Amino acid sequence: MAYDGSGFHGWAAQEGLRTVEGVLAGVLATLMREPARLTVAGRTDAGVHARGNVVHVDVPRHAFESMPGRSDASPEQALRRRMMALLARASEGPRGSSDVVVSRVSVAPEGFDARFSALGRVYSYRVCDAPERFDPLRRGDVLWLDSRLDLEAMNEAAALLVGEHDFLSFCKPREGATTIRELQALHAQRTDDGIVEIRAQADAFCHSMVRTLVGSLLRVGSGRRPAHWPARRLARARRDGEVVVAPAHPLTLEAVLYPQSARELAERARHTRAVRALPATLSAPGMD
Repeated sequence: MAYDGSGFHGWAAQEGLRTVEGVLAGVLATLMREPARLTVAGRTDAGVHARGNVVHVDVPRHAFESMPGRSDASPEQALRRRMMALLARASEGPRGSSDVVVSRVSVAPEGFDARFSALGRVYSYRVCDAPERFDPLRRGDVLWLDSRLDLEAMNEAAALLVGEHDFLSFCKPREGATTIRELQALHAQRTDDGIVEIRAQADAFCHSMVRTLVGSLLRVGSGRRPAHWPARRLARARRDGEVVVAPAHPLTLEAVLYPQSARELAERARHTRAVRALPATLSAPGMD
Protein backbone atom coordinates (compact mmCIF):
# COMPACT_ATOMS: atom_id res chain seq x y z
CA MET A 1 0.00 0.00 0.00
CA ALA A 2 0.98 3.65 -0.47
CA TYR A 3 -0.16 6.87 1.17
CA ASP A 4 0.42 10.58 1.38
CA GLY A 5 1.13 11.09 5.08
CA SER A 6 0.37 14.83 5.07
CA GLY A 7 -3.19 14.39 6.29
CA PHE A 8 -2.49 11.69 8.90
CA HIS A 9 -1.29 11.60 12.50
CA GLY A 10 0.94 8.67 11.62
CA TRP A 11 0.11 5.00 11.08
CA ALA A 12 -1.10 3.86 14.50
CA ALA A 13 -4.79 4.25 15.39
CA GLN A 14 -5.43 7.03 17.93
CA GLU A 15 -8.76 8.04 19.42
CA GLY A 16 -10.11 11.18 17.77
CA LEU A 17 -7.25 11.50 15.24
CA ARG A 18 -7.10 10.55 11.56
CA THR A 19 -4.49 7.82 11.07
CA VAL A 20 -3.68 5.43 8.23
CA GLU A 21 -4.46 2.38 10.37
CA GLY A 22 -7.75 3.92 11.51
CA VAL A 23 -8.91 4.63 7.96
CA LEU A 24 -7.82 1.25 6.57
CA ALA A 25 -9.27 -0.72 9.50
CA GLY A 26 -12.56 1.15 9.13
CA VAL A 27 -12.80 0.25 5.45
CA LEU A 28 -12.04 -3.43 6.10
CA ALA A 29 -14.51 -3.58 8.98
CA THR A 30 -17.22 -2.21 6.68
CA LEU A 31 -16.48 -4.81 4.00
CA MET A 32 -15.96 -7.79 6.31
CA ARG A 33 -18.68 -6.82 8.82
CA GLU A 34 -16.36 -7.36 11.78
CA PRO A 35 -13.43 -5.48 13.38
CA ALA A 36 -10.11 -5.73 11.53
CA ARG A 37 -6.81 -6.11 13.37
CA LEU A 38 -3.93 -4.98 11.17
CA THR A 39 -0.23 -5.84 11.37
CA VAL A 40 2.01 -3.44 9.44
CA ALA A 41 5.63 -3.66 8.34
CA GLY A 42 6.40 0.02 8.94
CA ARG A 43 4.69 2.09 11.67
CA THR A 44 5.31 5.49 10.09
CA ASP A 45 5.18 8.70 12.14
CA ALA A 46 2.91 11.70 11.58
CA GLY A 47 3.50 13.31 8.20
CA VAL A 48 5.63 10.44 6.83
CA HIS A 49 4.66 8.97 3.45
CA ALA A 50 4.82 5.43 2.03
CA ARG A 51 5.11 3.94 -1.44
CA GLY A 52 5.62 0.32 -0.45
CA ASN A 53 4.27 -0.44 3.01
CA VAL A 54 2.84 -3.93 3.66
CA VAL A 55 -0.05 -4.98 5.93
CA HIS A 56 -1.54 -8.34 6.82
CA VAL A 57 -4.97 -8.98 8.30
CA ASP A 58 -7.02 -12.09 9.10
CA VAL A 59 -10.46 -11.97 7.45
CA PRO A 60 -13.46 -14.33 7.50
CA ARG A 61 -13.09 -16.84 4.67
CA HIS A 62 -16.77 -16.69 3.67
CA ALA A 63 -16.73 -12.89 3.46
CA PHE A 64 -13.54 -12.91 1.39
CA GLU A 65 -14.69 -15.62 -1.03
CA SER A 66 -18.08 -13.98 -1.59
CA MET A 67 -16.50 -10.59 -2.35
CA PRO A 68 -16.78 -10.83 -6.18
CA GLY A 69 -20.53 -11.49 -6.08
CA ARG A 70 -21.62 -12.33 -9.64
CA SER A 71 -18.56 -10.83 -11.34
CA ASP A 72 -15.72 -12.85 -12.82
CA ALA A 73 -13.13 -11.02 -10.71
CA SER A 74 -11.07 -12.93 -8.19
CA PRO A 75 -11.72 -12.29 -4.48
CA GLU A 76 -8.42 -10.42 -4.32
CA GLN A 77 -9.34 -8.15 -7.23
CA ALA A 78 -12.83 -7.53 -5.89
CA LEU A 79 -11.57 -6.73 -2.39
CA ARG A 80 -9.02 -4.24 -3.71
CA ARG A 81 -11.61 -2.54 -5.94
CA ARG A 82 -14.11 -2.17 -3.09
CA MET A 83 -11.43 -0.96 -0.70
CA MET A 84 -10.31 1.70 -3.17
CA ALA A 85 -13.88 2.95 -3.58
CA LEU A 86 -14.33 3.36 0.19
CA LEU A 87 -10.85 4.86 0.64
CA ALA A 88 -11.64 7.53 -1.97
CA ARG A 89 -14.72 8.51 0.05
CA ALA A 90 -12.65 8.70 3.23
CA SER A 91 -9.89 10.75 1.61
CA GLU A 92 -9.04 14.37 2.37
CA GLY A 93 -7.56 14.81 -1.11
CA PRO A 94 -9.16 15.96 -4.39
CA ARG A 95 -12.54 14.43 -5.22
CA GLY A 96 -12.31 11.04 -6.90
CA SER A 97 -8.84 10.31 -5.57
CA SER A 98 -7.49 8.87 -2.34
CA ASP A 99 -4.53 9.69 -0.12
CA VAL A 100 -4.33 5.93 0.63
CA VAL A 101 -3.87 3.42 -2.19
CA VAL A 102 -3.99 -0.36 -1.89
CA SER A 103 -1.64 -1.44 -4.67
CA ARG A 104 -2.17 -5.21 -4.40
CA VAL A 105 -4.15 -7.77 -2.42
CA SER A 106 -3.09 -11.41 -2.10
CA VAL A 107 -3.61 -14.38 0.19
CA ALA A 108 -0.59 -14.62 2.49
CA PRO A 109 1.43 -17.85 2.80
CA GLU A 110 1.12 -19.81 6.03
CA GLY A 111 3.30 -18.27 8.73
CA PHE A 112 3.70 -14.89 6.98
CA ASP A 113 3.88 -11.83 9.22
CA ALA A 114 4.06 -8.38 7.60
CA ARG A 115 6.28 -7.10 10.41
CA PHE A 116 8.41 -10.02 11.53
CA SER A 117 8.91 -11.75 8.16
CA ALA A 118 10.63 -8.66 6.72
CA LEU A 119 14.34 -8.74 5.95
CA GLY A 120 14.58 -4.98 5.65
CA ARG A 121 12.88 -1.63 5.16
CA VAL A 122 14.02 1.04 2.71
CA TYR A 123 13.38 4.75 3.36
CA SER A 124 14.20 7.80 1.26
CA TYR A 125 14.59 11.43 2.35
CA ARG A 126 14.69 14.24 -0.23
CA VAL A 127 16.42 17.61 0.17
CA CYS A 128 16.75 20.55 -2.22
CA ASP A 129 19.90 22.52 -1.40
CA ALA A 130 19.77 24.99 -4.31
CA PRO A 131 17.36 27.94 -3.74
CA GLU A 132 16.89 28.46 -7.49
CA ARG A 133 15.39 24.96 -7.69
CA PHE A 134 12.79 25.42 -4.94
CA ASP A 135 9.50 24.07 -6.29
CA PRO A 136 6.29 24.88 -4.37
CA LEU A 137 4.65 21.77 -5.87
CA ARG A 138 7.24 19.63 -4.04
CA ARG A 139 7.00 21.34 -0.65
CA GLY A 140 5.09 18.34 0.74
CA ASP A 141 7.91 15.84 0.15
CA VAL A 142 11.15 17.85 -0.11
CA LEU A 143 13.10 19.77 2.54
CA TRP A 144 14.40 23.14 1.33
CA LEU A 145 17.86 24.33 2.44
CA ASP A 146 19.54 27.63 1.54
CA SER A 147 23.11 26.28 1.26
CA ARG A 148 24.76 23.45 -0.65
CA LEU A 149 25.50 20.15 1.05
CA ASP A 150 28.82 18.33 1.03
CA LEU A 151 27.75 14.85 -0.08
CA GLU A 152 31.27 13.42 0.20
CA ALA A 153 31.41 14.30 3.90
CA MET A 154 27.87 12.98 4.43
CA ASN A 155 28.73 9.63 2.87
CA GLU A 156 31.95 9.42 4.87
CA ALA A 157 29.87 9.86 8.03
CA ALA A 158 27.19 7.43 6.84
CA ALA A 159 29.71 4.64 6.18
CA LEU A 160 30.79 4.72 9.84
CA LEU A 161 27.23 3.97 10.97
CA VAL A 162 26.51 0.94 8.76
CA GLY A 163 26.36 -2.40 10.57
CA GLU A 164 24.74 -3.86 13.69
CA HIS A 165 24.89 -1.44 16.62
CA ASP A 166 22.93 -0.09 19.55
CA PHE A 167 21.27 2.98 17.99
CA LEU A 168 20.01 4.42 21.27
CA SER A 169 21.66 7.77 20.38
CA PHE A 170 19.48 7.92 17.25
CA CYS A 171 16.15 6.67 18.64
CA LYS A 172 13.27 7.50 20.91
CA PRO A 173 13.39 4.26 22.92
CA ARG A 174 10.20 2.42 23.81
CA GLU A 175 9.90 0.71 27.19
CA GLY A 176 10.92 -2.93 26.99
CA ALA A 177 12.11 -2.67 23.36
CA THR A 178 15.67 -3.09 22.12
CA THR A 179 17.44 -0.31 20.19
CA ILE A 180 19.88 -2.72 18.53
CA ARG A 181 19.45 -2.64 14.76
CA GLU A 182 21.37 -3.67 11.66
CA LEU A 183 21.77 -0.63 9.44
CA GLN A 184 22.30 -2.30 6.07
CA ALA A 185 22.85 0.79 3.91
CA LEU A 186 22.98 4.58 4.30
CA HIS A 187 23.93 6.79 1.36
CA ALA A 188 23.33 10.26 -0.10
CA GLN A 189 23.30 11.00 -3.81
CA ARG A 190 22.19 13.79 -6.12
CA THR A 191 19.44 12.78 -8.56
CA ASP A 192 19.07 13.98 -12.16
CA ASP A 193 16.74 16.80 -11.07
CA GLY A 194 19.31 18.11 -8.58
CA ILE A 195 17.54 16.78 -5.47
CA VAL A 196 19.71 15.20 -2.78
CA GLU A 197 18.22 11.82 -1.89
CA ILE A 198 19.32 10.03 1.27
CA ARG A 199 18.52 6.28 1.31
CA ALA A 200 18.51 4.21 4.49
CA GLN A 201 17.96 0.46 4.73
CA ALA A 202 17.84 -1.61 7.92
CA ASP A 203 16.36 -4.84 9.20
CA ALA A 204 14.07 -2.54 11.21
CA PHE A 205 14.15 1.05 12.47
CA CYS A 206 13.52 2.39 15.96
CA HIS A 207 11.13 5.28 16.56
CA SER A 208 12.52 8.45 14.82
CA MET A 209 15.72 6.62 13.87
CA VAL A 210 15.71 7.51 10.17
CA ARG A 211 14.95 11.18 10.79
CA THR A 212 17.70 11.37 13.42
CA LEU A 213 20.22 9.72 11.10
CA VAL A 214 19.24 12.19 8.38
CA GLY A 215 19.40 15.15 10.76
CA SER A 216 22.92 14.13 11.77
CA LEU A 217 24.07 13.75 8.16
CA LEU A 218 22.63 17.18 7.31
CA ARG A 219 24.69 18.69 10.14
CA VAL A 220 27.78 17.12 8.59
CA GLY A 221 26.81 18.12 5.06
CA SER A 222 26.31 21.74 6.08
CA GLY A 223 29.78 21.84 7.67
CA ARG A 224 28.46 22.34 11.20
CA ARG A 225 29.86 19.01 12.38
CA PRO A 226 32.84 16.85 11.25
CA ALA A 227 32.30 13.54 9.46
CA HIS A 228 33.20 11.47 12.55
CA TRP A 229 30.61 13.23 14.77
CA PRO A 230 27.65 10.85 14.11
CA ALA A 231 29.87 7.82 14.90
CA ARG A 232 30.99 9.41 18.18
CA ARG A 233 27.34 9.98 19.10
CA LEU A 234 26.58 6.35 18.25
CA ALA A 235 29.41 5.19 20.54
CA ARG A 236 27.93 7.10 23.50
CA ALA A 237 24.71 5.03 23.26
CA ARG A 238 22.60 7.68 24.93
CA ARG A 239 20.02 10.19 23.75
CA ASP A 240 21.31 13.63 24.71
CA GLY A 241 21.00 17.32 23.84
CA GLU A 242 22.91 16.86 20.58
CA VAL A 243 20.12 14.83 18.96
CA VAL A 244 18.94 16.34 15.65
CA VAL A 245 15.60 15.11 14.25
CA ALA A 246 14.93 16.13 10.63
CA PRO A 247 11.38 17.21 9.62
CA ALA A 248 8.95 14.40 8.78
CA HIS A 249 7.45 15.51 5.45
CA PRO A 250 10.34 14.49 3.10
CA LEU A 251 10.52 10.94 4.52
CA THR A 252 9.02 8.06 2.52
CA LEU A 253 8.91 4.31 3.21
CA GLU A 254 9.87 3.08 -0.26
CA ALA A 255 9.86 -0.71 0.14
CA VAL A 256 9.74 -3.65 2.51
CA LEU A 257 12.01 -6.59 1.63
CA TYR A 258 10.99 -10.23 2.23
CA PRO A 259 12.49 -13.70 1.66
CA GLN A 260 11.58 -15.45 -1.57
CA SER A 261 9.96 -18.67 -0.31
CA ALA A 262 7.01 -19.32 2.00
CA ARG A 263 9.20 -21.49 4.25
CA GLU A 264 11.73 -18.68 4.61
CA LEU A 265 8.94 -16.19 5.39
CA ALA A 266 7.76 -18.26 8.36
CA GLU A 267 11.32 -18.97 9.52
CA ARG A 268 12.22 -15.28 9.35
CA ALA A 269 9.16 -14.36 11.43
CA ARG A 270 10.21 -16.83 14.15
CA HIS A 271 13.78 -15.55 14.11
CA THR A 272 13.02 -11.82 14.38
CA ARG A 273 10.57 -12.28 17.24
CA ALA A 274 13.59 -13.19 19.35
CA VAL A 275 15.07 -10.32 21.35
CA ARG A 276 18.17 -8.89 19.67
CA ALA A 277 21.37 -8.90 21.73
CA LEU A 278 24.51 -7.05 20.63
CA PRO A 279 27.60 -9.29 20.92
CA ALA A 280 29.89 -8.10 23.72
CA THR A 281 32.89 -8.13 21.40
CA LEU A 282 31.26 -5.83 18.80
CA SER A 283 32.88 -2.38 19.00
CA ALA A 284 31.41 0.91 17.83
CA PRO A 285 32.26 1.93 14.25
CA GLY A 286 35.40 3.96 13.85
CA MET A 287 36.26 3.59 17.55
CA ASP A 288 38.73 1.51 19.55
